[in-house]
Amino acid sequence: MKYITLNNQTQMPVLGLGTFLLTPEEAENSVLLALRHGYRLIDTANAYVNEKAVGRGIKKSGIPRNEIFLETKLWPAFYEEEDAVDKTLNRLDTEYIDLMILHQPSGDYLAGYKKLEKGYKEGKLKAIGISNFNEEEIINILNHCEVLPSLIQVEAHPYFPRTSLNCFLKKHNIVLQSWYPLGGKGNQSILKEELIQSLGQKYKKSPAQIILKWHIQKGYIVIPGSKSEEHIQENIDIFDFELSVKEMEEISKLDRNTPFYIRTDAALKGYVNWRPDVDGQK
Repeated sequence: MKYITLNNQTQMPVLGLGTFLLTPEEAENSVLLALRHGYRLIDTANAYVNEKAVGRGIKKSGIPRNEIFLETKLWPAFYEEEDAVDKTLNRLDTEYIDLMILHQPSGDYLAGYKKLEKGYKEGKLKAIGISNFNEEEIINILNHCEVLPSLIQVEAHPYFPRTSLNCFLKKHNIVLQSWYPLGGKGNQSILKEELIQSLGQKYKKSPAQIILKWHIQKGYIVIPGSKSEEHIQENIDIFDFELSVKEMEEISKLDRNTPFYIRTDAALKGYVNWRPDVDGQK
């Protein structure tokens, strides 16, 4: 596994397992499979309602906690709750979280970020960050924070490579982490691109492996999700080849500057009022 050094000198794996849309049973099993196949980064969130299962999977793996990078996200409905970080720690059954990020730029996100800073200063969080923020919102965080965000998690893939955003982030030494790295749940369009297919044939790799490698060579962290052992094993098998500079450029030309997920003001307002059943999860 390769690692990236975050701006607070924390070491973070460049590839991990995402658990979005996985049931508790699926999440626990996928975490066990991923750790067995060499993964050391696991991503979850309050909103996924599977944090307890992720924690169980980590415990059952038998791998020392300090060898696993655990990442989760704080949901907007909890931004103003004083014990939100502690409750998350309890659900994950861990004494610390390697990276905790704000899930959405919704509600009083500055209050939410203060909760993360407090947890960071207390040693409960080893690094903090944000997710789905645009440049204006990132600047607002930078203008008010005491602890710089180490990472931002956003949608990124060859159709939406976030080139401009990444240039902005590099100026502040903030790492970009990609969700939807393959184009989203059930979406096959990027995987079926002729260029991606031909590179797969050249390197004897799957289209997914080519795309994940493109992300990592761009300096992005990727967290593809899966409940299939075959795909989990395949996704991490990308460290034995390198795409050329020209091939990286050709893939980047697939840019359509269009995300699969379109955020709306109405949705952002709704996030504050929706409370995931974190206490009722199995």
